Parts: sequence; C-alpha cells; structure tokens
Amino acid sequence: MARVRKAVLPVAGLGTRFLPATKAIPKEMLTIVDRPLIQYAVEECRAAGIEEFVFVTGRNKQPIEDHFDHAYELEATLEARGNKQVELAQTREATITTGKAIFTRQQKPLGLGHAVWCARPWIGNEPFAVLLPDELTLSTPGCTAELVALSEKTGGSVIAVMDVPREQTSRYGIVAIRNDDGTVAEVTGMVEKPKPADAPSTLSIIGRYVLLPEVFDHLDKHETGAGGEIQLTDAMARMIGRSPFHAMRYRGARYDCGNRLGFLKANVAVSLARPDIARESRALLASLLKS
Repeated sequence: MARVRKAVLPVAGLGTRFLPATKAIPKEMLTIVDRPLIQYAVEECRAAGIEEFVFVTGRNKQPIEDHFDHAYELEATLEARGNKQVELAQTREATITTGKAIFTRQQKPLGLGHAVWCARPWIGNEPFAVLLPDELTLSTPGCTAELVALSEKTGGSVIAVMDVPREQTSRYGIVAIRNDDGTVAEVTGMVEKPKPADAPSTLSIIGRYVLLPEVFDHLDKHETGAGGEIQLTDAMARMIGRSPFHAMRYRGARYDCGNRLGFLKANVAVSLARPDIARESRALLASLLKS
C-alpha cells in the first residue's frame, strides 16, 4: 500500500450555527486560543507525515487561502522589529510550501461525499486522509497519525470512532463491527444518521478518515442519501467486503467546534494545556466560578 501523503479538508460549509460571527469570517478561521481551527487540522496532518493538502472551499473562504500563504509584509515588519522572533516563527509555521496546497470549490452544497469527490483530480490513485476541521482532536500521537499507521498495517481504509449515547445516533454516521479487540474492529456496515432504534451500534464516526481511492468509484455515481445529500458514509459502506475496512476507537480528547458549547470547551481545554498560559487560565476560571 502506498504511503498516505495527501489530505482532503472540506471547508465549504456556511457555518450557520455560528452566525453572526460567520457572516463574513469562515467558521474554520475561528480561533482556539490563538490559532484558527483549520491550522490545528493542518498541524495534525503534518504530524502524520502528510505533505499535500486539498482544501475544498466555497464562496467567502478566501481568508483560509490567505492564512496559509506567505505574508511578505507582515514577516518583513516582524523581522525588522528585532524583538518579534517568536511571532515571526509562528507566522512562518502557518505557511504551506508553494505547490503543496490546492484550493478547489464545491460550487453547490451537495454533501460531504460530494465535497470529497471534488478533490479527486488531485488525489489520483493514492490512499488519502480526510479531516473535518470542525472536529478538533487533541492527543499524542495525533488521531490522523494513528489512522495512517493502522491503515499501513491493515492495507485498507480506517476511520476513527467514539461511543455516543444511543439517543444521539441520529446525528452521526454509525458503524457495525465484528472482531473487536477493544481498540480496533472490522467494519461490517455503516449508516448515516440512523434512528436510535435502528442504529447497529453506538460507535459514531468522528470526522477522521484514511480511505483507499476506490471510494471515488462510488462517489462518481452521485447517489443521494440522508438529507438528500451525497453522503461519504454511503460510499464507504459500499467498499466494505471489497477491501479491508477497520474502525479505531479514538481515546484522545475530541471537541465538536461546530457548536458554541463545544467551541467554548475546546478553548478552555487548550488554554489549560498550554504551558505559557495554563496558570493564568486556571486562575481566571477560578475567579469566574466564584463570582
């Protein structure tokens, strides 16, 4: 199996759950402490050895492209000041090397499967990762690094899953499994947003995938599923039995930053984990809880 070198990052969503903040700013550019959500996803990819990025964007997403570009004026200003070396390094770390980032538009909101399909010309016949930037995962090693390693071991597709309360299965893609060792299991089926009574398990897909390129053969058909959209879950389900397909229980921290409370929790958690601001963050939270 070829090494996983490329990642698809679907970032075309309108961010309606965060209005009015996302009226003019892409939701992926909302910050967790001092980095936008999308940068966390790119850093997670880099830690997994991924070198090339395909951003599937939409209208008003130009700030994402600008963020990963070389900021000549800003860098020159920081360098000239002499005492801004930390800030200069942080700015340069956010840059993606020329030729390693592709930005393509999903011109109609036809679903996650369609967004991934839009990346096909740049993925070619290689295995690739998919990361949903709304889902912030924090662990060492990173979630994507674990998936890449497992995919290389099994020679097939791998998805990250976590348990959810049964009454919430209608919000997620849910998998059916067998040969479960408590961490890795063989996937025997999956369904998008099943009713709790119909869900084959409570293991939900959490927005981290490593997929074989055969998924495009199914996405090419543009068949619609739940919500009248082209679902990635449906295309993956059709791959089961044709090539190895496994689910990995993710043990790290995961925050759904697509909603306000999850976004707030992520900011608090990252603040408390950052050595440079952890002490002050704890003191601030303590004082707020007393008031």
